[in-house]
Amino acid sequence: MCNIKKSVCLGFVVVMLIVSGIIPETAQSEGSNSQTVFNVKDFGATGNGKTNDTAAINNAINICNKSGGGTVFFPGGTYLSGTIVIKSNVTLYLDAGAVIMGSGNIDDYGADGLMRALIVIQNAENVTITGRGVIDGNGDSFMEMDKVKTVEPNSADYDPQYIRQGTDYMHEKFGTEDGPVLPKRRPHPMLEINNCSNFMLRDVTLKNSPAWAIRLIDSNHADFIGIDIINNPMIPNNDGIHCTSSRNIHISDCHFEGGDDAIIVTGFGDPNKISENITVTNCTLESRSAGIRVGYGDSDIRNCTFKNLIIYSSNRGLGVFVRDRGSVENIIFSDIIIKTRLHKGHWWGNAEPIHVSVAPQSEDTNMGHIKNVIFSNIIAECESGIVVHGWKDRPIQGLVLDNIKLRITESPINDIYGGNFDLRPTHVLEKALFKHNIPGIYCGMVDGLRIQNVELEWEDNMHEFFSHGIECENFNNLIIDGFNGRQPHKSGQGAAISLSNGSNVTIRNCIAAEGTQTFLKFSGIKDQRLFVNNDLSRAATVMQPAKSEFKLFGNYMP
Repeated sequence: MCNIKKSVCLGFVVVMLIVSGIIPETAQSEGSNSQTVFNVKDFGATGNGKTNDTAAINNAINICNKSGGGTVFFPGGTYLSGTIVIKSNVTLYLDAGAVIMGSGNIDDYGADGLMRALIVIQNAENVTITGRGVIDGNGDSFMEMDKVKTVEPNSADYDPQYIRQGTDYMHEKFGTEDGPVLPKRRPHPMLEINNCSNFMLRDVTLKNSPAWAIRLIDSNHADFIGIDIINNPMIPNNDGIHCTSSRNIHISDCHFEGGDDAIIVTGFGDPNKISENITVTNCTLESRSAGIRVGYGDSDIRNCTFKNLIIYSSNRGLGVFVRDRGSVENIIFSDIIIKTRLHKGHWWGNAEPIHVSVAPQSEDTNMGHIKNVIFSNIIAECESGIVVHGWKDRPIQGLVLDNIKLRITESPINDIYGGNFDLRPTHVLEKALFKHNIPGIYCGMVDGLRIQNVELEWEDNMHEFFSHGIECENFNNLIIDGFNGRQPHKSGQGAAISLSNGSNVTIRNCIAAEGTQTFLKFSGIKDQRLFVNNDLSRAATVMQPAKSEFKLFGNYMP
């Protein structure tokens, strides 16, 4: 009777796999020597959550691979395991109710004499992990959950002498409720895909990772569809998907929560392999750092799109960075809703909805560049402004901020965390984390910047360190077209637009919002071009200084 039930159950699974397209219909009609579904319980796995099932799982995978490929099936149960190695032409199918639970013993994570991830896929092709089951990294077991990770003063991360709050910055006396907790020795990452092609992860849930949930390295053609990554936000470095030096990657219809960046594209790995042709769409993201981070590493990153996203309760919304030799080009962010806030604790970011920056990570870095990045159709409610910050001979080129509705609100922890720019990591500590007034949009060291169709709104009673609506300095080729906004404080000294040390400027089709004191302040501006078709009727003062070389016409004056 038991065998009959088992056969019926397995037969049902096979039918479902065929219907879903995971295995071909013809695979089941070729005789007993061409088995395509391998039930891990037939290889000795218990699924009782107590017995270590690592050997049984790996044995099932090895036999499946040697048989020419097929599906390794996990029926309902909890499978305690150390490192699992998946090989070519193998599909792991986690049935609803099936959980692969990472062992809490660090010694269970090894392959080839090295500590490894919970699941390793290396030098393989045609691998799929799918089903409605769960992969649980057991991350809390590798943390000091009652201790908070801190940074010693004058560390390589930042120097308190440059910070608005000085040594009070990140002090435990102000609370530690946002973490991060202190990690012990931990497996890293939870799922590693290295030098692979034609990989798919679909429908499964990954949770409680002790570090990065997924790292994709030097790979080609990978799809991540309909997955959830639910990590403890108190744990540092438990990023969602970290994609590095890989190509033709698609991430869609996912939900991520965690204690670090939700989705990352970097240029680490093989320096001869470029990260390119990456699409992310229809995802919801929550993070203690950035919702999306693009940049770092010695390989170039190019041709990436991020569309139809919601980023909430994060320390930073969208970030593009150059810190090493790799350049970043041709990146589009569009149709995104962002909500950010300041967080206590040692997290990077200061509630910026958008952050783009270049800074050297080490003294001998020959940095790459950032070029042709577009942010379009974005609604953001944040506790800080947009930051665009180039570097000396590495200006940010061809950046576009288009059709953005930005509302900036006061933070309850501005006194203890606010009023700083965060360009970490960089060896230049005076530019790592440093005191800076906060405009709605800050752009420095840029060339070819377009700010168009941007609406800026401020909450009442903003902190005194909020300064201007738009502030641009050290720039060339600037167009501000269709800006609607004002300075943060209705009775303040800031301007709707503040420009300094730049050349080739056009300002057109803008509206001075109610309460504007001075619409434009400028100094050190060469090649003042058009100042046309602006509605300045609500501004107390149009320009400081009153005389300019702009070509003025079509303006609605006070």
